[in-house]
Amino acid sequence: MEYQSTVTVESKNQPGVRFRLNRMSFGRRLELLRRVRELAGRAEFLEAGEDPREKIEATLLVGEIDRLYLLWGLAGVEGLELDGQAATPETLLEAGPEELCREALAAIKAEAGLSEDEERN
Repeated sequence: MEYQSTVTVESKNQPGVRFRLNRMSFGRRLELLRRVRELAGRAEFLEAGEDPREKIEATLLVGEIDRLYLLWGLAGVEGLELDGQAATPETLLEAGPEELCREALAAIKAEAGLSEDEERN
C-alpha cells in the first residue's frame, strides 16, 4: 500500500492555482487540537460577553485560529506568484489574495473532516 500524506486541490476561484493540503492523521489531529485549544477557549469566553472590546478581541482570536489552520494544513501552493516569487503558505497568508486564503482554509477544514466542535476547540 502506498499512502500520500498530502492531496492536491484545484482552486475554484483562480484557474491554474492548486493547493497541496496535508491530510489528517492521528498525530496531526492532536497537534492541531493542542495548538488551537487555548485560543478557542478564550475566544468562546470573549464572544459570550457583552463588552464590544471583548467581541473585537474574540474576532481577533478567531482570525489567529484560522491562521494556525492555514499554516498547519497548507503544504504548498502551485501556480501562483506573489511579487514575482512563487507563493508559499506563509506568503499567501501575508500578501496573497484574501479570497484564495479563504478558499485554502475551507479546503483544509474539509480535508481534515473537522466537526464544528473540533473547529471551536
